[in-house]
Amino acid sequence: MLPTTTHSADVMVTARHLVSWPRERNSLIPADCWRSAQRVTFRLPAVRRAVPVCRNLARAWLDGQGIDDDDTRYPVLLVISELFTNAVQYSAGRRVTCRIWRSESLLHIEVHDRGGTASVPLMRSAGQSQEYGRGLALVAGSSSRWGRRTEDDDSCTVWAAIPLAARVPHPMTP
Repeated sequence: MLPTTTHSADVMVTARHLVSWPRERNSLIPADCWRSAQRVTFRLPAVRRAVPVCRNLARAWLDGQGIDDDDTRYPVLLVISELFTNAVQYSAGRRVTCRIWRSESLLHIEVHDRGGTASVPLMRSAGQSQEYGRGLALVAGSSSRWGRRTEDDDSCTVWAAIPLAARVPHPMTP
């Protein structure tokens, strides 16, 4: 279920996993797999129930990477929640893919969906009485930079870069 290399891991979550989550968590995430996986990819069904599961998987990867500083974790989990929720809500596809990786000073997040709507996500101003419309503003405020791109096949990728706290060690460094 979890192909890994020295530097990456790929997690495929099915509808069956979602139904029995969190019991399925341990079958998808061996306890020792995240330390060397500098890059991780989660593929989940495009349903609302997948949003907290994706966030839970990201939290497990952050734990394995030794990223326990709330100044990094909170924005990462918020951005994943917002981007994944938008993908589920607006995509016509059946799957959403979330990629996370680290560089020297940043955590990079990409959420990719199959598209299928007439518009790509845009940041807008939501009035106080509006229930929706603040997600991308939260992403912009939580990241050092973010953006979106429409691929040749009309799929959409929204990405963000979040600064790592200064004291977060790289897991491969002693």
